[in-house]
Amino acid sequence: MQKIGVLLPRSTYYETISFDIYEGLKLGLEAIGEKDIKIVTENIGFGADKQQCYRSAEKLLLEENVSLVLAFIGHRTAELLRPLFLAANKILIVLDAGANLPNEWPTCANIFYHSLHNSLGAWLTAQKASNDGYKKGAMVTGYYDGGYLHTYSISKSFEDAGGTIFFNHATGYKENDFTMEPLQHYINENSDSAFLSLFSGDFVQWYFKELKSRFSNQNLPIYLTPFGFEETMLENAVFPSNLVSGIVSWSKKIENKENKLFIETIEASGRKPNLFSLISWEAASIVTKVLELLIEQKNNIPKIASELQKFEFNGPRGKIYFDEKTNTTISDLYEVRLIEKNGMSEIELGKRVNNIKEEFDKLCELSLNNVTSAWYNSYTCI
Repeated sequence: MQKIGVLLPRSTYYETISFDIYEGLKLGLEAIGEKDIKIVTENIGFGADKQQCYRSAEKLLLEENVSLVLAFIGHRTAELLRPLFLAANKILIVLDAGANLPNEWPTCANIFYHSLHNSLGAWLTAQKASNDGYKKGAMVTGYYDGGYLHTYSISKSFEDAGGTIFFNHATGYKENDFTMEPLQHYINENSDSAFLSLFSGDFVQWYFKELKSRFSNQNLPIYLTPFGFEETMLENAVFPSNLVSGIVSWSKKIENKENKLFIETIEASGRKPNLFSLISWEAASIVTKVLELLIEQKNNIPKIASELQKFEFNGPRGKIYFDEKTNTTISDLYEVRLIEKNGMSEIELGKRVNNIKEEFDKLCELSLNNVTSAWYNSYTCI
């Protein structure tokens, strides 16, 4: 029986994250007929402790002798693990929320990235705001979300499209410190602004509650990125405005047989399908391909990497394939808008975004001079 390792995070506002990732991977493997693969897990906390991440990965490689490792981490932590995986001659599959931008896009043959593309979604969200006619923007972020470089992605995209950011507001860390009061004066003077918003987890619910409380009659144009539309959080979020729209990487409303199977299988296990079970479910197809190539190519990592770069498959989001320059998966993204259901929020799925690969290439070419992020945490893990 082959063994694979998984580095599992924890999160205070996505409390089921480790279970979702584990179940998504296990059920995804079973769905494609792989029932004889043993999954060995190690906990890495919030992903911020670099030594803990290294020790946990090292344990999987040395003590458990796993064939490969999956980890819900970001680029910075993955780069710290790079020497370990080079020395072990093993492959690391990074389950990447895509909220940060690396200073240099990596091309190590031992590391591949399967992404939810929050930064790319932010890039496209700003374009949507511009296409809707907005030239003035206010950027509004949660305390945690504001520390990632999807903030640069959304602002740079808006500016490149001819817009200007006139106002920035980052909220408090806790619910009793969370307020949209600073927006009130700005809105009085700049009612023609788009609100470029970066939130995840409970912060989405707090944001909508504040908007509803303070600006219920103003119908503000709110633009959200993929994690802002995470549907398990929207179930408990009040409907704030008729002009909430943006980009998603996945929704339960995507109609294809792969998504139907994913949703039905996860729900039959007693869990709610979400972005975390989705990314690991899809990763099951990448895992089986790597295991196949390990045998076929006799553990020759450069040859395995070359073959894996050509690999593509259909998942719940649609077609998934690798960008050969960055070893990162490319997948469909969709336009959405928010609709009201019994006073709460729900997604209405729109059209698939065109030219995803071309827009990803533009994102990769951004110069990040003097643009940095201090976060090592796995995204959404605080």
